[in-house]
Amino acid sequence: MRQAAPQPFIGSEALRAGAITWHDLTKYHRALMPDVYLDRRAEPTMRTRTVAAWLWTHRRAVVAGVAASALHGAKWIDDDTPVELIWPNARAPSGVVTRADLLLDGETQSWGAMRFTTVERTAFDLGRRGGLFPAVTRLDALAQAKRFTVSDVTELAKRHPHTKGLRQLDTALDLVDAGADSPRETKLRLRLIAAGFPRPQTQIPLLRPNGRWYYLDMGWEEIKLAVEYDGDHHRTSRPHYVADAERQEFIARTGWTHIRVLAEHRDDDVIRRVRQAWEGLTGTPLPSVDSALTRRSTRTSVW
Repeated sequence: MRQAAPQPFIGSEALRAGAITWHDLTKYHRALMPDVYLDRRAEPTMRTRTVAAWLWTHRRAVVAGVAASALHGAKWIDDDTPVELIWPNARAPSGVVTRADLLLDGETQSWGAMRFTTVERTAFDLGRRGGLFPAVTRLDALAQAKRFTVSDVTELAKRHPHTKGLRQLDTALDLVDAGADSPRETKLRLRLIAAGFPRPQTQIPLLRPNGRWYYLDMGWEEIKLAVEYDGDHHRTSRPHYVADAERQEFIARTGWTHIRVLAEHRDDDVIRRVRQAWEGLTGTPLPSVDSALTRRSTRTSVW
């Protein structure tokens, strides 16, 4: 039978209950937070660190921000990401960010005894903090894990009219796309929009002869132009390499122009390649698109 992963616990509580001795506590456990311990053999994950931070508040804080999005199932969150808590304590330990934010009825839910912000409230917080690109990246990840409607987040925002960051939130919500399958894909999509391309469709389906589907990262179906970010899986896995070659051949046979983007490619070069393909397929220059992201990118760096 598979054993459950070790969980954080409050040291003083365990000592008072006689569940552990001081010797065993200090020898076989490490302190993740003041008076909160974890088995030394366990590597702290984002979830265990979140539980530890919540225990540090004696189970009274509300988990928020990126930590809450992780509880909702969002991916691409590093294990050392700071844990955000709504808790009026300005002396947070390392790795914890506390905020004295206003929470209204219906903006929290529970995982066991631990409270964390609802998906709509989590989106509200993610979208208005940090730069625009990190905000959209986190919203994309949250939307992929647990769909939310922009209108629900907008309605929630109306209940907090004097909160900082509402202008960025509006822009971020306009750009969110649950079809992004990685932060790199989010960046690529936003870079294309900032360069004046119409907003690309994500996860474009292509029906294969065997009845299964391929999905293109993003592109414009009406002109059959696809842009995809390539990870390293095709370089490190022979089966992936073979499957990728078959996929590329099928995409070409169906008449798509397919632009592959690697981590080593410069943004300007990517835009140039996509622009050349666009103009070659349409016979017209790239249309001017007046979007919030385009206007913002002329004033300051999006990234």
